[in-house]
Amino acid sequence: MRKLIIVAALAASAALSAAAQAAEKVRIGYWTSGVSLGYGSVLEAKDFLARRGIDAEFFHFPDVNAPVRALAAGSIDLAFGAPLAGVFSSAAEGVPIKIFAATQPADVQFVVPADSPVNTLAELKGKKIGMSPAGSSVAVIASAVLEGNHGIRSNDFSLVGANESRLAQFLAQRQVDAAALRSVTIAQVGDELKLKRLGSFAEEWKTLTKSDAVPYIGVGAVSSGLVDGHPQTVAKVIAALRDTLAWGDAHPDEVVAILKKSANLPDNDARVYAGQWNAMNRLAFEPQDLDTLRRQHQVFAAGGLIKGDLTPDLFATEPYAQSKHLN
Repeated sequence: MRKLIIVAALAASAALSAAAQAAEKVRIGYWTSGVSLGYGSVLEAKDFLARRGIDAEFFHFPDVNAPVRALAAGSIDLAFGAPLAGVFSSAAEGVPIKIFAATQPADVQFVVPADSPVNTLAELKGKKIGMSPAGSSVAVIASAVLEGNHGIRSNDFSLVGANESRLAQFLAQRQVDAAALRSVTIAQVGDELKLKRLGSFAEEWKTLTKSDAVPYIGVGAVSSGLVDGHPQTVAKVIAALRDTLAWGDAHPDEVVAILKKSANLPDNDARVYAGQWNAMNRLAFEPQDLDTLRRQHQVFAAGGLIKGDLTPDLFATEPYAQSKHLN
């Protein structure tokens, strides 16, 4: 019996060692602000990637465009919440990068202080508008809808780029006239800063494109080498990202605890984020999502906001399809 126990223990140890060696190393990067910060904190705190056989190494970036540059430099393999406009531009420039999922809908609103004399988006001509930095998807979508719907070209207003908390501060200190803020930021500000809503990205995009589609600001981007050579690895990452979304929806109190500890969010901000989990985070790559992304490229390019054609193989759909069959 003693010999059997020893043999069984050795076999279990060998199995664990083999499993550890079989885990696939993936370097994952994300922007540590806005929506990405909360989702990334939960993804890192839980073991969904490890359960899918992924040995993840995380890289944090303070700049919204930095994950795309890191992909181009080969210092990371994959990013979620990568700025769509930046991915479009990088791919057009020949960077070996592909999109494997749409991850962040544009849940963004144009706002001004409650006592501002500005009451419509058309009145923002010549004003200072705070938003995510130039080159971000928020900045590109804002420019597209302001010009397309209201005749305000990019050189007709001053773009003041910053992260969400700084933008709220700029509004409070009247350093900007208006801002494009995520709905979660507006909710977190609450009564501390009374704001007046002028319109949303979703509403303005529908007017611009005459469709019911909601644009995306963030996507999952991956190096072509990884997705072409190891699509199953990317499929496992997608399955883990989907697991994280489902878990966060079912465990809001635990999400709050993680955000308070890992992201250093105050209790109220963490609870607001958890309450809008499904509105801010997504993992989709269905035909209608691809159509929306193609239309975004068309609008961005027509407005001169990005350059280059849409590369025909930019959308890597195989891993997403494979991920649906992973148990």
